Amino acid sequence: MKRLLQIGFDLSLLSFIPVLSWFLLGITIDKNLINIFTLTYPLQFIYYILKSVFSTGANISKEKDKNNNAVMSGIVVGSIISIVIFSIVILNIDNYIHFMNMDISIYKTFTIYSVLQLFLSLEFAMSLNKLYYEEKNELANTYSLIFNLLNFVLLIGTSLITKNQNMIVIITLVPLALFTLFIMIKNSNKFKFKLNIFNCIKYDSVELFNSIAFFLIFLFGLKNALEFGEEYALALTFIALITDTQWDTAEAIVTIAKIDISKNHFNYKIHRRNAYKLIGLVFSTSLIMFGLLYGFYDLDFKLTMIYFSFEIINFIIYPIYKIKTCYLQLEWSAFKMTSNKIISSMLRMIMSLLKNPFCTGIGQVFSSIYQFITVSIFFKSNYTVDKIGNVIPKKKDNA
Repeated sequence: MKRLLQIGFDLSLLSFIPVLSWFLLGITIDKNLINIFTLTYPLQFIYYILKSVFSTGANISKEKDKNNNAVMSGIVVGSIISIVIFSIVILNIDNYIHFMNMDISIYKTFTIYSVLQLFLSLEFAMSLNKLYYEEKNELANTYSLIFNLLNFVLLIGTSLITKNQNMIVIITLVPLALFTLFIMIKNSNKFKFKLNIFNCIKYDSVELFNSIAFFLIFLFGLKNALEFGEEYALALTFIALITDTQWDTAEAIVTIAKIDISKNHFNYKIHRRNAYKLIGLVFSTSLIMFGLLYGFYDLDFKLTMIYFSFEIINFIIYPIYKIKTCYLQLEWSAFKMTSNKIISSMLRMIMSLLKNPFCTGIGQVFSSIYQFITVSIFFKSNYTVDKIGNVIPKKKDNA
C-alpha cells in the first residue's frame, strides 16, 4: 500500500498543480483561462501515448527481455519523437483553438504554455518511470515535488508581478526546462542503442490503444458536448476539474500491478484490496472538492450530478477490470487483450460522436462495463485465485 500511495502521490501532483494553476490564473489574469484545462485536455493523451511506448513499454522490456539498454534507448527515441510532435502542435495552435470553438486572441498564449508544459512533463515523467522500475520511489517523489512546486511558484508568482502573458510563460518555462534537462542527465546511464519497438508496444498495448482512443474520443466528444451551451460546458468542466487528479492518482494501481507482475511478485487479493483503499481515498477528495468549490460557480445541480454519476460508476468498477487487464496482457495474451480494448474504445468513440451533451460520460460508462464483463470472463476462464491471492493457471483438457 505504501508504494501505491507513493506513486499515486506523484501522479496526482502531475495533474493537481496544473488544475490549481488554472484556478489561480483565472483569478490573477483572466477568468476565462480556466477553460484552457478543457481546451488542451485531448492533448494530454499524446503524452500518454508516447510514455506508454517509450517509457512504460521500454521499462517492462528491460525486465522481461533482459535488455538493459531498452530504457535509455526508449528515452532518447521518445524525446526525439516528442519534440517533433509537440512542435507540429505549436505551429498549428491557431487551427487547434479554432477547431475547439474557442477564441484564439484570448487563449493562444497560455495554450502554447500548456502544450510546452505538457512536453516538459513527458520528458520528466520518462525519467521518473525509470526510477520507479529501479524501485527508487522516494527519490522520484522528491524530484516530482520539486518539479511541480517550481512550475507552480514561477507561474503564479510571476502572474502576481506582471500581467504580460508572454513574460509569465517565458519566466516559468525556461527554469522548468533547465531543471528537467538536469534530472534527465543526472539519471541517465551509458548505453548502446537497442530497442525492440514491437515488444515495447506489446507490453503496454492496452494502455497505448486506450490513449489513442481517448485522444480521438475527447477531441471530438468535447467538441460535440460544448456545442450545447455554457451551462453544459461549465458542469462538464467542473466535474473534470474535481476528478482529473483523482484518475491520475488511480493510475498507480496499473503501475504497481505491472511492476509486480513483470517481477513475479503479484498477489491478486492484495492488489485488489489496496486498489480499493486508494479509490476510496481519491473519491473522498473529489467529494470534498465538490463541496468546497461548488458555490464558486453558477452550476446547474441536476446537470452537474449527471456528469458526476458517470464518474462514480467508473470509480467503483475500475480496480477490478484494470488489475485483471494488466495480468492477462502480460501473462496470457497481449493480442487478445489489446483487441478487446480496441473494441471497447471503438464503442466509446462511436458514442462520443453522438450529438448529445452527455456523450463522453455515456461512452465512458458503457466502455467500462463492457471491459468489466469481458475481462472477468477471460480471467475466470483461464485462472483461479487461491485463498492467499496467488493466481493459478487452469489446466486445459486435452480433448
